[in-house]
Amino acid sequence: MNWDLFVQLLVNGLTVGSVYALIALGYTMVYGVLKLLNFAHGEVYMIGAFIGFGVLSLSGGAFELSISVVLLIALMFAAAMVGAGLLGVVIERFAYRPLRNAPRIAPLISALGVSFFLQASALLLFGAQFRSYDTYEYVDLTRGIHKGPLNISIVQILVILTALTLMVGLTVLVSRSRVGKAMRATAYDREAASMMGIDVDRVILVTFFIGSALAGAAGVMVGLVFFSINHTMGFVAGLKGFTAAVVGGIGSIPGAMLGGLTIGLAEAFSAGYISSTFQDLIVFSILVLVILVRPTGLLGKADIRKV
Repeated sequence: MNWDLFVQLLVNGLTVGSVYALIALGYTMVYGVLKLLNFAHGEVYMIGAFIGFGVLSLSGGAFELSISVVLLIALMFAAAMVGAGLLGVVIERFAYRPLRNAPRIAPLISALGVSFFLQASALLLFGAQFRSYDTYEYVDLTRGIHKGPLNISIVQILVILTALTLMVGLTVLVSRSRVGKAMRATAYDREAASMMGIDVDRVILVTFFIGSALAGAAGVMVGLVFFSINHTMGFVAGLKGFTAAVVGGIGSIPGAMLGGLTIGLAEAFSAGYISSTFQDLIVFSILVLVILVRPTGLLGKADIRKV
């Protein structure tokens, strides 16, 4: 067995899987609170990538940086997360809130409309050409861990550690903070939570902000690792993030993490050992298989039916 190839595919799978997990967390948070599939989430991720690229461009580009690389990357993440979070709040306020009590098909159609609107807007604003983060010009990609079969660059380490930190932070927020308790109460019974004095609208806005901020961070991660971004990048990534959420158990935060890593590893190993031509086929076949065998997902729980 070629252990060098195996370990490298494992590293690649964990890197991509971390990105999918962050996208899946946005899907699962919104679905957990509103029972809504936010199919515009992939485009929020795309906008986050362009916001990060904008911060890089405004800093003077790769050759004229007047600030340290660490501070620059931190600013890219901060701007992308705040910008994507605010975009998520706007989407909820104008596209979903008026349809909150409408039949469930209505917000789903609205989500698809918002997705097409954001993609077309990005095309008009940024053009169809690919943009490059040019990470290799201001980050030494030879740095990292290079020992035996393990070769992982400093950027891949950054992406995996940042994703894990955000996931753990979200888990702690939802399980232990006052806002997290309000989220869980709203998810369990929105009307009862409102009668108990919880501002449901505020909770939903916070949920959209956090989920969209995570997608914005994922957009910057993809730009740093794969360099290239464009206005169509959100469509497939959004589908795979949704697939990860369903595989892990939509509505479950640990499930979204597990689903993202599962999809990332499946994609990497299928491309390495079979063919990149079939990697999407294998990924979505996993989705079909999980739905057939365990409809609630790997860590999901069946909804409680009220009589």
